Amino acid sequence: MKDTLRAIIHQAVQNAHKSSALPSSDVSAIEIEHPKAKAHGDFATNIAMVSAATQKMAPRAIADAILSHLEDTDGIIEKTEVAGPGFINFFINKNAWLPVLQKIHEQGGRFGATDIGRGRRIQVEFVSANPTGPLHVGHGRGAAVGDTVANILSFCGWQVEREYYVNDAGNQILTLGRSVYLRMRQLSGDVMEFPGDCYQGDYIQDIAGRIMDDPATSMDEMDDAAAIRFCAEYAANEILVGIREDLANFGITFDNWFSEKSLFDTNAVDDALGLLKQKNHAYESEGALWFASATFGDEKDRVVVRNNGETTYFASDIAYHKNKLDRGFDRIVDVWGADHHGYIPRVRAAISAMEQDKDVLDIILVQLVNLLRHGKPAAMSTRAGEFVTLRSVADEVGVDAARFIFLTRHYDSPLDFDLELAKEKTNDNPVFYVQYVHARIASILRKAAEEKGITEIAADNKTLTVLLDAPEDIDLIKALARYPETVAMAAECMEPHRITFYLMELAGAFHSYYNKHKVLVDDPVLTMARLYLVCAVKKVIHNGLSLLGVSAPESM
Repeated sequence: MKDTLRAIIHQAVQNAHKSSALPSSDVSAIEIEHPKAKAHGDFATNIAMVSAATQKMAPRAIADAILSHLEDTDGIIEKTEVAGPGFINFFINKNAWLPVLQKIHEQGGRFGATDIGRGRRIQVEFVSANPTGPLHVGHGRGAAVGDTVANILSFCGWQVEREYYVNDAGNQILTLGRSVYLRMRQLSGDVMEFPGDCYQGDYIQDIAGRIMDDPATSMDEMDDAAAIRFCAEYAANEILVGIREDLANFGITFDNWFSEKSLFDTNAVDDALGLLKQKNHAYESEGALWFASATFGDEKDRVVVRNNGETTYFASDIAYHKNKLDRGFDRIVDVWGADHHGYIPRVRAAISAMEQDKDVLDIILVQLVNLLRHGKPAAMSTRAGEFVTLRSVADEVGVDAARFIFLTRHYDSPLDFDLELAKEKTNDNPVFYVQYVHARIASILRKAAEEKGITEIAADNKTLTVLLDAPEDIDLIKALARYPETVAMAAECMEPHRITFYLMELAGAFHSYYNKHKVLVDDPVLTMARLYLVCAVKKVIHNGLSLLGVSAPESM
């Protein structure tokens, strides 16, 4: 509908110029919005105001000229008006909305899909938690965001690859190994203080016990350094298995698990740093190697090799992003925790230094989750240390509720997650509110089959024009018509909460409709028309929930 209005407005400007009502035929980008107040129509545009400088006329005069030259050959516009300083409001003929229902029934699960991506390759890297402990609830929000962004991009024509970057190299892995090794010694009877810089969770002691009980492992001939390395590899592998299981249970799989260690094994880190030196973007100072990242917009230069010869984490990041670029992705999306905000300029600087467009990289920063019970900070038992695990939250409230609620706010805002609310079977629970609509309509369809013998839902536009003419009918169809635009914007902006908000609004529109209009009535033709309408709602709810990775139950 917006595209149709844009074409009509564009043609009206050309017509007005030809008749000398407007001095110029130039048309700025025509923005079409939904007015906040229903009284202001279905759509509005500010084209008259943004054209004032070009046309050298008052905006209201421009608006009048445009409206006097409109050609609405399809009769979709019921009336127009000029409001305020020059807004043009459009009221759409109610019959113009009805083809939306036919499109939904024809396209089914593809309704709302676009080809924004045009088959281009995009990589979405998300979660990527260090294999030094279980996933916590914050990782869960990042997982839901990353997976849903990937779903939406794929739905909109991108060729998506999901990747998990395994940080299996560096000091944090050696610290993990030392933590497990010291717990083993404690379990063997050695009396010692457990260092504060080691990993404190009970899971460390569990892993230590499993190594000791495993007849296939023998560390008798190892010195301390070798034993720590062995424990590090064993523990990281065990933890990674748990991470994979937690993510699979959360409905998330990856196309690729990329090992940081592989960057060192293949000399990719040295090669990346060598490229920077070759291009004179790296220099030695104070015994260390520095990347001249300030040259490319970072606040200061960064150390990539310390004066003791050890590479920094940033050196691995440079090599990893070079690897991504070398794999030929048209765009790269990194989903990080909000505490990584300072890394954005330096990574983009590295991409620029490698003579690539830094805008190929999109960064999504996911803010923290505040767990609550009945509105108060939650106390949860956990054996993971100082944090609440994703597994414990998913086990308590269910995967559907966890994923949906993680996506109820923009990822750049902190999220209050009330565990008790997530378990309620009431309309105060957003996931229940939406899923219940799908289940309710499924129940109506079953009843239609059992009581009226209706197994196929079909209706023609002529019938719908006559029977679906109540304001609630049209409001519900208008809500359905907004879905493709919502999906496109969610893909363009990489903002999955747009889908969640939309589904809650659609659920609200259905509840209002259902409270006023009975679907199964004595008139079989009216019954079929209303079934056609609510079945379209069911299809769109299912479609949207599937993008969020949430189930659409047939009964609740």
